[in-house]
Amino acid sequence: MLNIGIIGAGRIGKVHTQSIVNYVRGARVAAVADPFITPETESWAKGLGITAVTKDYKDILADSSIGAVLICSSTDTHSPISLEAIAAGKHVFCEKPIDHDIGRIHEVLAALQAPAAKGLKYMVGFNRRFDHNFRAVRAAVTGGSVGKVELVKVTSRDPEPPSAEYAARSGGIFLDMTIHDFDMVRYLSGQEVTEVFVHPAVLVDPAIGAAGDVDSAVVSLRLESGALAVIDNCRRCAYGYDQRAEVFGSLGAALCGNDANSNAQVWGANGTVGEKPLFFFLERYMQAYATEVTEFLEAVEKDTPVPVTAEDGLQAVRIGIAAKKSAKEGRPVQLSEIA
Repeated sequence: MLNIGIIGAGRIGKVHTQSIVNYVRGARVAAVADPFITPETESWAKGLGITAVTKDYKDILADSSIGAVLICSSTDTHSPISLEAIAAGKHVFCEKPIDHDIGRIHEVLAALQAPAAKGLKYMVGFNRRFDHNFRAVRAAVTGGSVGKVELVKVTSRDPEPPSAEYAARSGGIFLDMTIHDFDMVRYLSGQEVTEVFVHPAVLVDPAIGAAGDVDSAVVSLRLESGALAVIDNCRRCAYGYDQRAEVFGSLGAALCGNDANSNAQVWGANGTVGEKPLFFFLERYMQAYATEVTEFLEAVEKDTPVPVTAEDGLQAVRIGIAAKKSAKEGRPVQLSEIA
């Protein structure tokens, strides 16, 4: 039985904790740490059978009985805690991004290459890779059904915009929201991105623009084979959480639509009515969260490669920084410009 420590008891920390408790075998959550622990959080943890609750994550790192940690804290803490966890000999699952600063990500990569870290697993949390829809598209591509990849299209729209305050501290739409889509382009195509060109706009909330961010964008990307990719983003979608993808190639296309409560439709004289997409990301991706942690723990148990590496985390951030640069300068940006 592998003991796990959860660092960060906010929304995503609670999602992972509950998925491990409810769905993951061969592991138990031994401790939860968060500097803002409240009586309500303590009650929630104890209700799941977790008796060790602390405000200091260092208590988890110092506990020799804990073999792995999930870093679910604020983004600015991801790389520092990663380095401490690696130094403490813990396997690490880190929510995306590792950091917004490429230099700090390289520090994590270097720590993982050190002799003392031999055998340690480090995985980055890009949960959409574990969604059943996107995995089916990926399988079609790798299986040769679409032939030579020529065009990748990703649609990603949130049901409601964040506050301007959140937008200001999030790192911007390209490192907060679109970073998932950058990773999805790499995952579905099996290729690296070489060029990014962004058309940004503020169409939803002027306060987001005043905070220095945008809320809508169309992103064009060129891949290493010469293939093209297009991402369209919006921070507001009236009909729910809109997540679709298509890979088009020389032999055909593989595409997936949205999940809904059912695929039933009602046909009548006035038209056809069906379910809207699921509204919230937790509804759409709850199983994906459980699957990604399960596969991380399997990699730990079997000493096999993790499905999403620190290098994957680095490349997604590089693309995000290139996108920010393109939006600011109004030109295509080569990935080679991003160190």
